[in-house]
Amino acid sequence: MTETAIIQGCLENNPLAQEALYRRYSAKMMGVSYRYAGNSADAEDILQESFIKVFAQMRQYSGKGSLEGWIRTIVVHTGINYLKKHQHVRGWMEVIPMAKALAQPEEVAGAVGNREIIESIRSLPAGYRTVLNLYAIEGYSHREIGQLLDIEESTSRSQYMRAKMMLEKKLLEKNLLSPELH
Repeated sequence: MTETAIIQGCLENNPLAQEALYRRYSAKMMGVSYRYAGNSADAEDILQESFIKVFAQMRQYSGKGSLEGWIRTIVVHTGINYLKKHQHVRGWMEVIPMAKALAQPEEVAGAVGNREIIESIRSLPAGYRTVLNLYAIEGYSHREIGQLLDIEESTSRSQYMRAKMMLEKKLLEKNLLSPELH
């Protein structure tokens, strides 16, 4: 099925088109869900809830930009809302002044395999992990993150810096980050 046919079928609530859409994007979106979840069951819940929203909101997809990007936005927002509902995001957000930062993400990605990075990021406290994902991976600005999480822009910046420091420490402890990168 072409993407256009899948979209049209989803607009008509065609189960075959919905299944085709799910099969095409669920693996990638599970990766996005997993970054916000505390475990596999939560990631699956986020993914399921996201696709329910995708099917319900398909009429809102304007065709401008990629369908995958539109779905990703829904998954990210669903993940954030899931965290707010189940883990009380505000309780994670403490403001800690930062003195140093991790090497640029490209340097880290080149130095460490994806599995180790994901594992290390997932071990961060949920608030730090959320801000790191939104800023470094999803490309949101600190102002946008503040609006999404109902926190100050400065808190987002602080959380990001703290997350980078914690991630650097974890990667160094596991000998996964070259000392010359920090």
